[in-house]
Amino acid sequence: MKNSSRRAFLRKSAALTLTSRIAFGETLKQSNLGVQLYTVRDIIGANPGSVLKQIRDIGYATLEATSDTLRDAWSAIHNSGLKRVSCHLNLDPTDEQLADVKQKGFTYAVIPYVPKEKRGGADVIKRMAASFQKAGERAKAQGLQLCYHNHAFEFQPMNGTTALEILMQNTDPKLVQLEMDIFWVTVAGHDPVELLGKYSRRVPLVHLKDKQKGVPSAPQYEEDVPKDAFKEIGNGSIDIPAVLKAANQAGVRYYFVEQDQTSDPIQSLRESYQYLSKLF
Repeated sequence: MKNSSRRAFLRKSAALTLTSRIAFGETLKQSNLGVQLYTVRDIIGANPGSVLKQIRDIGYATLEATSDTLRDAWSAIHNSGLKRVSCHLNLDPTDEQLADVKQKGFTYAVIPYVPKEKRGGADVIKRMAASFQKAGERAKAQGLQLCYHNHAFEFQPMNGTTALEILMQNTDPKLVQLEMDIFWVTVAGHDPVELLGKYSRRVPLVHLKDKQKGVPSAPQYEEDVPKDAFKEIGNGSIDIPAVLKAANQAGVRYYFVEQDQTSDPIQSLRESYQYLSKLF
């Protein structure tokens, strides 16, 4: 092969590789599997370094912090050897918070929840979308990507639409993306595989959580589920392999295990990792 032909071939191959990576996300592997530190909120305070070491020793490679853990356990997080990917902040993160998250090495800033007193009808949600749009612009100015993390209330029917649809339709995908929590999607009666397809290219982050079979038996939007509804990955009713396949096709880059309720968070994280590692 002539040098000119070889160079053209290499350029074409590189372009095809880039196109492939854009078209698809990252398949689940050890390097992009992490823990949402909310899972260990009740034990991390006593000895953050020990808890994070246990998480790393299990095999997890990344973490997603909360504003509380970032404040109270930053030194341990910094020295943990876990890649800092995203951080849950609040409904309206300030420029100072965003700058701090960026300075600490995170890539994503996440709006984690809308308190009940802040919710309302379509007009309220549209105003919220405008606020998220501005927050997304401020995050981008700091070199961060803003995401919104769903629960179940966003799927409640609202005059032919839902709060989630309003938020997604009234924000720029480049500024406001979605961190999909598959547990709450199913609680609201939806299929995370279908939703990943619907919002393809807009879901860089996923919360992997499993749900006890039969809980709840019908869609509900108030997130009032029993504590034992939260199960280790592979011990519940969600089709995790199907979710992972859809996530890859939709462009997901990072996966976080989160278990809101468990009597032994480290053991639960270990069981979830043991299941997921078989799918690498």
